[in-house]
Amino acid sequence: MKKSHLLVIIIIAVSIGVIISTLQDSSTYATFTKTSANPGVEYHVIGSLNKEKEMHYDPEENANLFTFYVVDKSGVESKVIFGGTKPQDFERSEQIVIQGKMENNVFLCNKILMKCPSKYNNGQEEVEFSAVES
Repeated sequence: MKKSHLLVIIIIAVSIGVIISTLQDSSTYATFTKTSANPGVEYHVIGSLNKEKEMHYDPEENANLFTFYVVDKSGVESKVIFGGTKPQDFERSEQIVIQGKMENNVFLCNKILMKCPSKYNNGQEEVEFSAVES
């Protein structure tokens, strides 16, 4: 077998490996209703922070535990447990995308993406995105 054939086979094998790993790591967007129907499956949920309910973060007790409530696009609310620190300016977020899975009617979150108003916008309406992972 020629060296060029061997090189092409290796490149194809690596490409297939990359494609398979990205497909397994991706998840789909859903509502809390869908995540409840499929516990253990990882989803992205788009929603907004329920600022009327309690957010709990006590770094002295457990620095990697933050709980809050999110209302999804269909109006369903769920308690969210994030295994990480509370993001800066979390209360100011306009929209939240949380990634994780539903277990026992609680959404276990491993990543938060926040859409916040930018603090450097000079009076114009700009949006700043930030991601937080556990």
